[in-house]
Amino acid sequence: MSHKNAEEQRLAVRDTYRNWKRWGAYLAERQWGTVREDYSQDGNAWGFVDHDKARSNAYRWGEEGIGGFCDSREILCLAPAFWNGKDPILKERLFGLTNNEGNHGEDVKELYFHQVSTPTHSYAKYLYKYPQKKFPYADLVRKNRARGRNEPEYEILDTKAFKNNAYFDCFIEYAKADVDDVLMKVTVANRGSKTATIHVLPHLWFRNFWKHNKRFDRPNIKSVSDDCVQSRSVRNGRYYLYHQKGEQLFCENETNNKRIYNVPNEVPFVKDGINNHVVNGEATVNPDKNGSKFAVWYKLRVKPGEEKSVKIRLSKKKLNEPWEEFDAIFENRIKECEEFYEDILSKKKLSEAHKEVAKKAFSGLLWTKQFYYYDVFKWLFGGPGEPKPYRTDARNYSWQHLTNRHVISMPDKWEYPWYAAWDLAFHMVSFVEIDPYFAKEQLLLVLEESYMHPNGQIPAYEWNFSDVNPPVHSWAVWNVYEKDKQRTGVGDTSFLEKSFHKLLINFTWWVNQKDKSGTDLFEGGFLGLDNIGVFDRNHMPPGINRMQQADATSWMAMFTLNMLRMSLELADTNKVYEENVAKFFRHFLNIAWAMHHIGKKDISLWDDDDNFYYDVVEMSSGITNRLKVRSLVGIIPLFAVEILHKDLFEELKDFRQRAADIVRTRPDLASLISNIEETNEEGNYLFSIMRGFRLERLLRRMLDEDEFLSDYGIRSLSKYHEEHPFVFKHHGHHQIQYESGESRSSMFGGNSNWRGPIWIPLNYMIIQSLRKYYTFYGDTYTYEFPTGSGNKLNLKEIANELSKRLIKLFERNKDGRFQYHADTEDTLFATDRHFKDQHLFYEFFDGDHGKGLGASHQTGWTALIANIIMEMD
Repeated sequence: MSHKNAEEQRLAVRDTYRNWKRWGAYLAERQWGTVREDYSQDGNAWGFVDHDKARSNAYRWGEEGIGGFCDSREILCLAPAFWNGKDPILKERLFGLTNNEGNHGEDVKELYFHQVSTPTHSYAKYLYKYPQKKFPYADLVRKNRARGRNEPEYEILDTKAFKNNAYFDCFIEYAKADVDDVLMKVTVANRGSKTATIHVLPHLWFRNFWKHNKRFDRPNIKSVSDDCVQSRSVRNGRYYLYHQKGEQLFCENETNNKRIYNVPNEVPFVKDGINNHVVNGEATVNPDKNGSKFAVWYKLRVKPGEEKSVKIRLSKKKLNEPWEEFDAIFENRIKECEEFYEDILSKKKLSEAHKEVAKKAFSGLLWTKQFYYYDVFKWLFGGPGEPKPYRTDARNYSWQHLTNRHVISMPDKWEYPWYAAWDLAFHMVSFVEIDPYFAKEQLLLVLEESYMHPNGQIPAYEWNFSDVNPPVHSWAVWNVYEKDKQRTGVGDTSFLEKSFHKLLINFTWWVNQKDKSGTDLFEGGFLGLDNIGVFDRNHMPPGINRMQQADATSWMAMFTLNMLRMSLELADTNKVYEENVAKFFRHFLNIAWAMHHIGKKDISLWDDDDNFYYDVVEMSSGITNRLKVRSLVGIIPLFAVEILHKDLFEELKDFRQRAADIVRTRPDLASLISNIEETNEEGNYLFSIMRGFRLERLLRRMLDEDEFLSDYGIRSLSKYHEEHPFVFKHHGHHQIQYESGESRSSMFGGNSNWRGPIWIPLNYMIIQSLRKYYTFYGDTYTYEFPTGSGNKLNLKEIANELSKRLIKLFERNKDGRFQYHADTEDTLFATDRHFKDQHLFYEFFDGDHGKGLGASHQTGWTALIANIIMEMD
């Protein structure tokens, strides 16, 4: 295919990590408080390296910074630091609360915004808002600790830090002149009413890869002139950093053992040397002007409304005139960035406001890529020549094969600076719209042998790789394949085939591990929905033998259909896959049948009285009971739907015969599947575990504004439970009640809530499923929207109406604020021109008011709002 613009041409270059993706926004926003850096005896990851120790501790597995860049192996890092002259420390990293400090779990307490980025990071822009007053570190910790779970979080805007607009907007921009020629510009704007001083310190440093790898000597950065330093390492050769004026400061990226452990330091000028020199005036930088960590120190006096810039250039080349084309390069890259997004977003007639939301969503995705390094075997037992770390909690012991060393898409680089299996799958369904190469690479990456367990499980996340996330990887693979095929006109069957074979292994793991009775009914525990159950589904009360989960079984029905669809696609060119078509067809029938024949009494997950799906528990006494909680668990069966045209089966004679035999000999199986023997007028078959009657009844409940339907999307728990909590009395009192906002439960850390709020990814799947049903049923089937209104719409129209409600979260309300700020007393996001256009992408949203909650930069799966905007009919 032809490539429309310069950025698409760069993306099409093979092996992009050796080319235009070699440098990018891959630096974590938080390395402290992670499992990777936890070498405590008791597994206290949040406490072993906290924010206070971070400036003095040389990390083992990664680095962090504010709006930083690094190479794709994180050998060399580039990021700015700031100081307002009042804080006790440099602002080198973002501050936030640990899980124990926050009244709703961990939470970043800074204001920063991912402005824009191209997929190759040829141009990228980041905004950090830095108070001119002393940063309220202690105040944020103290007041959040004092608040209970029924109270809101105490945020940075609740303090006096931004009073009278006394702050700096710090814009951090990057533009690449070439693969190994990175331009950096830091522009500070004084938004206050008085002249103020800010210290800007662009940093260049090496990740400490030598301490734990004796093959490598410590690399070096040295001054070669008053306006240039040279970095040198056996791992990436020489680079030259050019700067204009400023004072050069050097130290080593080595731990300050004296400060942290009260033992002598191994080198004289340690990691916090630049901090201590600038803030405290100590002689802690190397007068010989060399080290593995470097900063150039600028002191800028900025008048009200004035902007001042600092320019940096990092290049493999020796440049006589590094500034000659500096501004022109930035102008060109900005223009190319605008052309790239315009080409993508002009395919549909979108408003400028909706284009901006989509562009910010995609850019946030790109800014939350991160170099992720974790070798579990070395973490457990030490590297060659190192002593074994002493731990009473050998976390992830059964994952010793796992060795991750890649740029990976993160949910949120501060709140969740580690990949999560099902998050990543959702990310890629958005990524394919802007960078299909990366989307396919990432989906294959977590299926590699250094990620996937030998038994076939996909790793969940570093806190416990053995946790079970919903099996959405196959759904993402098919979505990415299909969208990429629509874009190019040719299916990437190599990608599909590689994914399919690895997903076969994963499917087998699910069948062997999560269907222990062999009845096609699946468990999985919390399955990513944290506190959605009346009790912790990972740790059920005594006396419950097992739980037949409506969501786990429905996810597996969807997994089966995804594999069936992939088999059909691959069978088009290789008839060997016809066997897999038959295999997954039978799996699908078996799952559908099992959902209605549980235990000795043949109990069903579907309740005919309530017209809803529920989990079923099997007690040790042999009794089976439905847990009548109306939640997303009962809506997920909607996702097990696929529309298959009869032409797909035309050449599969063996399969058609086997399918006919099943229908003839087991009509009880076929009767559970919608219209398996009939096509619609367009020749489409509907494969779904929901027959027309059940679909109608489920939609009646889902589209009821007194239950699931909110002004801003579908709630995770029915509002019915606000006045009617569900209580389960067995070995204690277990209760679940509708909570529209933050969780009042400490279950799973208490920093997320599936008991009422709106979650974008599941809403996207609902919309996508409704569109599939519409493809089969067309305009003839209509349903009330909302329930009881008398307003009848077809399924496509309902999907559009749901899309509009979700999009409304990102639109301005009557007060001029984006709806996700609606419940905020502070008015800066409504009235201040430097605030009001800045978007945040929250983890989830209040089920009644639409307020943004949880992680504030979870562009990961909340970036699906861009898909929702672009896919509106």
